[in-house]
Amino acid sequence: MSTATLLSPSTPLPPTASAQSELAKESRMGAMGSETGQREIRRISLADYDQRKAQIADELWSAAVDVGFFQIVDHGIDLAAVREAFATSERFFALPDAVKAQWPHQKANNVGWETKAQVRPSTGTPDQKESYQITRPHMAGLWPSEAELPGFQATMLAFEADCWALGMKVLSCFADKLGFASDFFTGAHDPASPEYQSTLRLLHYYAIPPEAQAHLDLWRAGAHTDFDCLTLLYQRPGQGGLQVCPGKEMASQAWTSVEPDEAAITCNIGDMLMRWSDDLLPSNFHRVKNPQPGEYMGPRYSVAFFCQANRDAVIEGPQKKYPAITAGDYLRQRVAANFKPY
Repeated sequence: MSTATLLSPSTPLPPTASAQSELAKESRMGAMGSETGQREIRRISLADYDQRKAQIADELWSAAVDVGFFQIVDHGIDLAAVREAFATSERFFALPDAVKAQWPHQKANNVGWETKAQVRPSTGTPDQKESYQITRPHMAGLWPSEAELPGFQATMLAFEADCWALGMKVLSCFADKLGFASDFFTGAHDPASPEYQSTLRLLHYYAIPPEAQAHLDLWRAGAHTDFDCLTLLYQRPGQGGLQVCPGKEMASQAWTSVEPDEAAITCNIGDMLMRWSDDLLPSNFHRVKNPQPGEYMGPRYSVAFFCQANRDAVIEGPQKKYPAITAGDYLRQRVAANFKPY
């Protein structure tokens, strides 16, 4: 029996030495730093995936090891579906806060709506955003009704399924490179299991009010790493702000902007896969900066899908560099640490 079945999702877990180490690193990433355009965020085509899988795997591995971030194109998710997901997300966030509060965030299951609740160790201030998390097995009572938001549930579940299928294609390439079976990560992210914990997250970063535009001292999202295996991020054209600091070289704090492109999905390796790869694949820092004077100050919307292994999946790298841990225990430690005041 796994640890995940012995502990309830709400059982607090003490932070591990590795979790404390990651938070200590993150707490030192709050400076503005500098910006550089010298790093390449590679674009990798998934066209003819079955025939080209070995080549695609080599390209993904090279980009992931080098920067930890890459963009995929020719990925098979129709642009109309992406635009519909964004439009549906915007309709959700346009609801009054009192209505959205009917579906409150449940930290233990990573579901529901929250606003300005995530305090990054890098900044010590709340991210200037609201979000709504969808994790399939735990959505009872958290869906807007058809009267409140027609088509919302069906649209988001269909888009979540598309994201899952694409994420498993990418992770299958990494499984091949790590020496696991090709379907290793697909089994570890089984959506039919009640232990499933991959999450579709809708994000709305608030517009900058006129009175604050001259002294922007808050972050839309402070510097952080993701604690999943793989993140798929969709951005809207003209609504930039995402910046990457590859290599976890905290001393340099030189950031590279990732411009929004409807045709491309921006991907990054998360802490969970870094551990699963015995640190061969780096999980690197990224942030969403505030716009600068003269730049677009309106709201920013994005959609992220987090490939997070099922709660009962055991994370253990090929070389067993770290002790085995269930993904449920691992994720609870990280969520608890990132949703509390500092």
